[in-house]
Amino acid sequence: ADAIRKTFRLADHIAALGFVVRVAAAAEVMNHHPEVAWVYNRVEFRLSTHDAGGVTERDIALARRIEELAAG
Repeated sequence: ADAIRKTFRLADHIAALGFVVRVAAAAEVMNHHPEVAWVYNRVEFRLSTHDAGGVTERDIALARRIEELAAG
């Protein structure tokens, strides 16, 4: 696959914003930066390592961290 994609639906706009901020902080620590689309309570992430032309272990690690953050 060329990217890992997942959409999350949160309670409302502010919950979605908080989630995006938590993911952004985690991604910064991991030195990996996902594409993010945020509309009201829906947040979609797209993970891909552009230099490698597709999905790498870094993308998988960030995807796991995003799942952990989503679970609370």
